[in-house]
Amino acid sequence: MSTCSSVSRDSDEPVSGTAATARTWLLLEQPGPWGAKALTSSHLDPDLGRALEAATQDTGVRIVLIRRPGRHADRRMPATRRVYVAHTVPGNVWLRTATTSDPARLLDLDFAALGRGDHGTFDAVLGGVPHEGDPLALVCTNGKRDRCCALLGRPLAAELATSGVEGVWEVTHLGGHRFSPTVLVLPYGYAYGRAEAHLLKEVLQRARDGRVVVEGCRGRSAWERPGQAAELAVRTGTGEYAAEALCVVRTAGAAPHWEVTVAHVDGRRWLVEVAQSAALPPRPESCGASVLGSPARMDVVAVRELRVTTALAG
Repeated sequence: MSTCSSVSRDSDEPVSGTAATARTWLLLEQPGPWGAKALTSSHLDPDLGRALEAATQDTGVRIVLIRRPGRHADRRMPATRRVYVAHTVPGNVWLRTATTSDPARLLDLDFAALGRGDHGTFDAVLGGVPHEGDPLALVCTNGKRDRCCALLGRPLAAELATSGVEGVWEVTHLGGHRFSPTVLVLPYGYAYGRAEAHLLKEVLQRARDGRVVVEGCRGRSAWERPGQAAELAVRTGTGEYAAEALCVVRTAGAAPHWEVTVAHVDGRRWLVEVAQSAALPPRPESCGASVLGSPARMDVVAVRELRVTTALAG
């Protein structure tokens, strides 16, 4: 059976520079079935879902629903729901958690502040505290959006959970169905495509140590897609895998060509040329799509280390 993910895999479509973009992720527990647009087509009040979508727009915050791996029949809602919020920008990475019996309280959050990396209202409104457990592994399993997410994502989430991996949740949408199974790892915000359990276990172990696995990595959600590809290229070229070591400090240009400056905490800098091209041949970008597309791919053309000069006092 041909699916969007099998076509992408067979054509060896690169995954680098394809992660969803968000500086901050807000996760709300919502058991039960999910529709294609889960915030307004689940057991969450659809009016609340629409209000949350509107409140987070253009704030840098992306809100998704999560649930524990397993069967998702129409079961009763727990008295309290788990909520997480994670900021993924290097230098101010954090993951906070809380519980609430009233998800409408999320509307009292200052989403613009959350997008900037200020968790003050999350703590004040919901009683948020630092997440002390293992990194979170969010596996996209929403088959109503794309069957690949259900066929490939659910078995992966179940395998991770039954093998004792902590912090595993199913999530409504991470984008890039054709790279299923797709996974987002928090707090650092690195996304992975075509993920397998053995690789995810290594990814999570490294994340506990503040490090990044570049194999299968789609990019860090804090950056726009040219920056995602550029950062991964620098990591690969230098062997620098500390999660907090690199930062995208400048992106110049526009599609189809950018010059991205990547900075190291030790002062080194690189100029990375990134070119956008179309993934060929045309293929369905998701299962059930009636029109063939040529999804954009980010190709790193060149990586050049910049000489850092220190001005001398006159």
